[in-house]
Amino acid sequence: MANIKSQIKRNRQNLKRRELNRVFRGRARTALRKAQAAIESGKVEEAKAATLVATKALDKAAAKGIIHKNKAARQKSRLMQQMNNMK
Repeated sequence: MANIKSQIKRNRQNLKRRELNRVFRGRARTALRKAQAAIESGKVEEAKAATLVATKALDKAAAKGIIHKNKAARQKSRLMQQMNNMK
């Protein structure tokens, strides 16, 4: 446990940020899994909607610096490839 006042505060801030980061990272992962499941099911409209949600979640996580912007771009690209190959 830290004895320095500034480090105690930094630890509190880190815990808060960690919880928020987990929320946004989890939302992105969940949306990605749902989109991939919708694509595998073969339902075009459902897959389009799920892909849109996943794209938004990935963009939001990347904008906040929770995941790297290139990782978000790569995942979106792969998702779009799956979507286009579905037809």
